[in-house]
Amino acid sequence: MGQGSHPSKADGTQTEFLISSLGDQKQWSAALEEQDPCFWTISVNTPANAPIGQYALLLHASKSDHLLGNFTLLFNPWCQDDEVFLANEAQRQEYVLNQDGVIYWGTENAVLAQPWDFSQFEEDIVDICFTLLDVGERHRDKDHTQRKNPVYICRIVAAMLNCDEFRGILTECGTRQYFNGTPPSKWLGSGPILRQWIASQCKPVRYGQCWVFAAVMCSVLRCLGIPTRVVTGFTWAHNTNSSLSVDEYYDEDGTLLTQDKNARVWTFHVWNECWMARADLLPEYSGWQALDATCQNKSKGPSFCGPAPVQAIKEGDTEADYDVCYFFAAINAKCQVWIQKTDHTLKPALGSTKYTGNNISTKSVDSERCEDITHNYKYPEGSFQEKVVLDKAYTKIKKLEATSSSSKTQFSFIPTALEEPVNLFIHLQLKNFLLRGQDVPLSIEVFNHSGGEKATHLLVGAQSLHYNGVPVTQLWKEEFHFTLRSNEANTLQVFVPYSQYREELGQDHLLRLTAILKDEDSFYIYLAQEEIIICDPPLTIEFPENMVQYQPSMAKIGLLNPLTEPLEKCVIVVAGRGLIYRQRKYKLGSVQPKSIQQLQIPFTPTQAGPRRLTAHLTCLQLQNLKTYKTTNIATA
Repeated sequence: MGQGSHPSKADGTQTEFLISSLGDQKQWSAALEEQDPCFWTISVNTPANAPIGQYALLLHASKSDHLLGNFTLLFNPWCQDDEVFLANEAQRQEYVLNQDGVIYWGTENAVLAQPWDFSQFEEDIVDICFTLLDVGERHRDKDHTQRKNPVYICRIVAAMLNCDEFRGILTECGTRQYFNGTPPSKWLGSGPILRQWIASQCKPVRYGQCWVFAAVMCSVLRCLGIPTRVVTGFTWAHNTNSSLSVDEYYDEDGTLLTQDKNARVWTFHVWNECWMARADLLPEYSGWQALDATCQNKSKGPSFCGPAPVQAIKEGDTEADYDVCYFFAAINAKCQVWIQKTDHTLKPALGSTKYTGNNISTKSVDSERCEDITHNYKYPEGSFQEKVVLDKAYTKIKKLEATSSSSKTQFSFIPTALEEPVNLFIHLQLKNFLLRGQDVPLSIEVFNHSGGEKATHLLVGAQSLHYNGVPVTQLWKEEFHFTLRSNEANTLQVFVPYSQYREELGQDHLLRLTAILKDEDSFYIYLAQEEIIICDPPLTIEFPENMVQYQPSMAKIGLLNPLTEPLEKCVIVVAGRGLIYRQRKYKLGSVQPKSIQQLQIPFTPTQAGPRRLTAHLTCLQLQNLKTYKTTNIATA
């Protein structure tokens, strides 16, 4: 029995074993199950720590070898001796076998779901996954002997996901136009990406962003037998190089600046968790491991992060492998906002500190409900346990600074907050999300806590934003001047008109609303900010009540256009494993204002049980309108 093109007994990729009446459950062995004059039935047992891969099984008899066949060996989360063993059967069904995923996005106050087809068990995917490992090992001087180690496999796959490393699967595209490629929002599943990569002789596929990297990583690792899930965190400090502080900069008109090209706060970020024992670390670090294929600017090592024990992240054990410090900083950093004046000097914006690592979410087991797992990563904000963890991390930072010969340290922290005079208070209140076409209502409350009268200048603005914190454009602003008596409050109601954001909303449909309040006597500047997501009009799917396997049926997709202008050049792409082969595309043309358009989708179910149909609409006005619905197909 051998694996790979050059199997070797020395490295464990080739072995010989006798056929006996009793197989050894701990070693490579073969047992004779049944025997008659013409046929033998033989069962082969593999050790739990055997390298995963594609093996050839040969029978050696009468001084010659006969190929009995080929088989693929994967990690086995059902086997107690395997390092990826997962005891809970419902979790194994979800994190290994489920091919229908949900990925969360939006804002921390409006968590939205989009469907994803992992496709890990489609017939060609396992071969593509092992090609991925081969390519990754070939360009990193690795070998097959480490394939028994799930940590090693995760790091190879993470390195291969992003072409920043070498000939990776996907090209990352931050905010520019997606020339000669597919925008990340148009992908519906991992299968087309992996097939395009292999068909192009392993050239990177254009384009991916964090949720695409995480989704494809989930497909590959589940295919190889490693329990994996996709995780989304909101208000994420990215590219901080392990610093526990990150800065944002605004000009005096309230326009977000991109002064720092690297470190910034993302509205959301998506990564993976994979389940395994960590034989290289303390026992308490086994379990869920955070793994992030999105490129990071790191002082050393590869641009991906992990696998990092989630428990180590929570406890602030920043020295544990791999890259715990980066995850810890991303979800514990504090964001200080600065106002850049016309002379380029900086003033701190008071009342504007943001806290990162909120609403960390993943799909629930055996449900499409969103599960909040923030408690796995951090203790409650302001709790005694959180203070202990932050103090521990800060102590390690100081030790690192003392022993470092360079002025640059791996981990930095600003332990003291800026002193803020309690004179004025400003608060923004708005809805968490709105339908496209609606004006954005905004309520601003200003309160004077001081003992005297205050002359104030208020500037309210709206800016479209990419999910990774990069501004698109300033859309709207309005100024107010008023005087507040001592302990007096003033509440203003304003609206951002739809006409102001309709053309420059940005691909991620995010608006950042800001209010800058200037105390004209003391020159203190106060800032409040909120983000709102603008949702596309609803797309609905309807199924007949009773559907049976192999019997023709019909689904209806409905689109309501709530806008005052027609939706032009509408195209709907539908997909559904066991319902429709691969993907179908339908051209709808134009959908008139305030009208509903329906599309009938004929299909014949080929698989019974729960089946999901996904629909994705694009037109000149909309680019990322997706919906999905799961139905049950009766067995024929």
